[in-house]
Amino acid sequence: MKQRFKVLQLQPDYNIKHHDFADLAEQIFKALPADRFETTMAFLKGRPGPLDAVSRADRSVYFEFSDKALKGMRLRASWQLFQFCRREKFDVVICNRFKPVNMLLQLNRWLKVPLCIGISHGFGEYDRVYRRRQAQRLIDQRWQFVGVSPAVRQYLIDLDCGFTAENTHGITNAIDIEQAEALQLDRPTARQQLGLPADVRLIGALGRLVPIKGHTYLIEAFAALKDKYPDTHLAIIGAGREQARLQQQIEQAGLAGRAHLLGFRENALQYVRAFDIWTMPSLAEGLGLALLEGMSGHLPVIASSVPAMLPLIEGAGGLPVAPADVAGLTAALDTYLALDPASLRAKGEQAYHYLKHEHDIEEFRQRYLALIESGLHAAPKELS
Repeated sequence: MKQRFKVLQLQPDYNIKHHDFADLAEQIFKALPADRFETTMAFLKGRPGPLDAVSRADRSVYFEFSDKALKGMRLRASWQLFQFCRREKFDVVICNRFKPVNMLLQLNRWLKVPLCIGISHGFGEYDRVYRRRQAQRLIDQRWQFVGVSPAVRQYLIDLDCGFTAENTHGITNAIDIEQAEALQLDRPTARQQLGLPADVRLIGALGRLVPIKGHTYLIEAFAALKDKYPDTHLAIIGAGREQARLQQQIEQAGLAGRAHLLGFRENALQYVRAFDIWTMPSLAEGLGLALLEGMSGHLPVIASSVPAMLPLIEGAGGLPVAPADVAGLTAALDTYLALDPASLRAKGEQAYHYLKHEHDIEEFRQRYLALIESGLHAAPKELS
C-alpha cells in the first residue's frame, strides 16, 4: 500500500489569490493531512506572474492550453492530460466545473483512476442532450459528484443520466470566517479607500457587471426610493461588460453622485464593512459566495430567491426577492432602510450568527475529507 495517496485537483483556469478564505479548491487541500496525502493542483489555462500567488498544493502544474485547444473535441489537450495522469498514477482526481469533469469522464475509461470527484458549481451544465447522454454512458463506480448547494445536487439527480442519490452529494460552499474577518477594514477606513461618503447609509453589492447578476434591477429599485431616503447611497464593486450601460442608467435615473460603480477591487472582501445593507439581485446562482461574504461583515442581506440561495437568505433572517422583481426589491430595500440603526445592526448580527453555525469552513473541509476517504475505501482493488 502506498504511504501517501496522490491527489490531483484539476481546474479550468489559474485563479489563485493571496488570501484563500473563499478559495474552496485550496480549502479542500487544507482538509487533507500531509502525512497521508500528496497533492497536485493543475490548471488547464493560465499561469501566475512573478508577484501572483500559487497554490498551497505540494506541486502546481500549468498546462497553458489555448482557448482553441479546449474547444470541440479537445483531442490534443486530452492526450496531454492523459499522458500526465498515466505517468503520475493518481489515486484521486478532483475536477472543478464542467470542462475538467468532461475530459476526465472520457479519459478515465483508460486511466482507471480509483476515485474521481466532479464538482458542479451551478445549474445548466448538463442541459444539452449530448452532455446528458455522455454522462449516462461514462459515469461508473469510480465517480462521485458534488453540488455546491442542495439545489445544485438536486438539479444533477433530476437529470436522470447517471447522477444518483448515492453518488451525488451536496456540500454547501463555505468561507473561512476567521480569515475573512481579519481582512476586513473598519467602516471609516473602508469608505475612505472606496471614496464614499462617511455619513450616509450605504447599500452594497459585489459581483461582475454582467446581466445575470441583476444590477440593473437593483439600480431601478434604488431609484424608486431615492427621494424617500435622501441620505442613502448605492455602491457596486465589480467590473464587466455592462458597466457603460449601468452608468447610463444611473445618470438617466438622476442618481449621479448617489449610485457608484466602483470597478474591480483586489480583495474586495476587505471593504464589506463599508456597507449597511448587502444585496445580491442575481437572476441565477449556484450558491453565491458573495452572499456569505456579506454575512461575514455582520450585514443584513437582501437577495434573489433562486433555489440555491433561498435557504441561506431565510436562515440568515434576510429578505428574499424573486429574480428581476423590481417592486419586490424596492419593498425589501424600503423595509431595511426604514429601520433605526440599532435594529438594522441586529439584523446583521442575526445573519452573522447563522453564517457561523451553518457555513463554517471546518465543516466543509471535514465533509470533503470524509468523501475522499470513503471513496478510496470503496474504490476498485487495483489501488492495493
